[in-house]
Amino acid sequence: MNDRAWKPNVTVAAVIERAGCFLLIEEETEGGLRFNQPAGHLDSGESLVEACAREALEETAWRFRPTALVGVYQWPRPRSANEGTDEGGITYLRFAFAGELGEEIAGRALDAGILRAVWMTPAEIEASKVRHRSPLVWQCVQDFLAGRRYPLELIRHYG
Repeated sequence: MNDRAWKPNVTVAAVIERAGCFLLIEEETEGGLRFNQPAGHLDSGESLVEACAREALEETAWRFRPTALVGVYQWPRPRSANEGTDEGGITYLRFAFAGELGEEIAGRALDAGILRAVWMTPAEIEASKVRHRSPLVWQCVQDFLAGRRYPLELIRHYG
């Protein structure tokens, strides 16, 4: 493998809590229906904070304004059987944000593959771990519940 060509996939996730419940999405994946935070890839030219707000809106129809960083997570996703036997799977570098929930935009279509946005208690999220898109889903909730919040000033965006 050419180490110079390898790059992690940069993603953002919104850890959105309201009245003791967290906003997750249920989405279609190669592995079946899975739960995840509203999350997605960083697009060219946008900041991590902008990407998080965009992904939350696209996947849930709720406006969201990131106000704090919950954590940065590196996860090398194991290869699935249908991906062949090349070295290693995809590595994700996830930036998870907490913030302020805005209004829900009634009638707004969700991204392709997103079946629904759903509010779940921490107990419901933990009980559904077998259906999580990655182990980062539960870890982000645990870190949020532990009070992990870092100022957005830690992230510098030049552009």
